[in-house]
Amino acid sequence: MRLAAVGDKTKAKVARELGVRVNQLRQWRLDFEEEERNGAPKQELATAEQDLGTLRRENARLREENEILKKAAIYFAKASR
Repeated sequence: MRLAAVGDKTKAKVARELGVRVNQLRQWRLDFEEEERNGAPKQELATAEQDLGTLRRENARLREENEILKKAAIYFAKASR
């Protein structure tokens, strides 16, 4: 990335020298810039987002189970009278 940014070589030439595609070089630069802004590597952010999604789904499932248990408690309380 720095080779293309500060050098006189084009991004295409740097990509060829590194044996990668220009798009990959661009993606690395975007990842690096995002990491600089967020202070955390992209992979760690992705893992945290996945964990958050998992926890939200689990929370929704537990809320649903809690509602079912409340309804069952009311039903059995009425039936025992």
